[in-house]
Amino acid sequence: MTGSLLEVIALDVRDAVAAEQGGADRLEVVADMAADGLTPSPETVAAIAAECPLPQMVMLRCDATFTAGPETLDRLARDAKALAQAGAAGFVFGFLDGAGAVDLAATEALIHAVSPLPWTFHRAVDHAADVHAAWRAVRLLPNLATVLTSGAPTGVGDGLGVLRSRAEAGDGSIILAGGGLRPPHVPMLLDQGIRAFHIGSAARASWSDPVEWRLVRRWRSLVERD
Repeated sequence: MTGSLLEVIALDVRDAVAAEQGGADRLEVVADMAADGLTPSPETVAAIAAECPLPQMVMLRCDATFTAGPETLDRLARDAKALAQAGAAGFVFGFLDGAGAVDLAATEALIHAVSPLPWTFHRAVDHAADVHAAWRAVRLLPNLATVLTSGAPTGVGDGLGVLRSRAEAGDGSIILAGGGLRPPHVPMLLDQGIRAFHIGSAARASWSDPVEWRLVRRWRSLVERD
């Protein structure tokens, strides 16, 4: 990766356009942030694609848990097909099993469903029973673009040690740092070789308010220290 990547959560066209204006490189498109981000409609993705050229990484998630049974996976696979036709550039998903390990069967099933598009393993990795074992499993999966992670369930501030250790283990190129990311964290992460950053609430006054391009612009400046 040359330079730094800045990904911004978008709920609709207005968010997407503001993110682009502020200098974002990529969107994570979701619905229902009250449930921490669920699958948006194909209509939303198509509307964004018509107005904004930024790549859309689209959430595939039916509820606020990190588990998925066969019926959920079938539904998400159907959703992925419609979302890809609507303009998705890639997807965001990832699952844990009942023991808190990466659910490889479920995750690989959805990788196959969205292939050949890239995908991000979302913050389920931060909730694994053994975070480092989860990383070892995820990093070997095909077509993986990034891992959205804060290093801890409670956010980047508590997860800096894990992010540092994963970067030292050679995973810096796939870390997408997000989840409670604050400006003071950025220099420390850059020092570890992490070059991809994800913001949601930091780009807006609240989840009921739209993305503000000026806030995105500030983050663009922060992540481009070099």
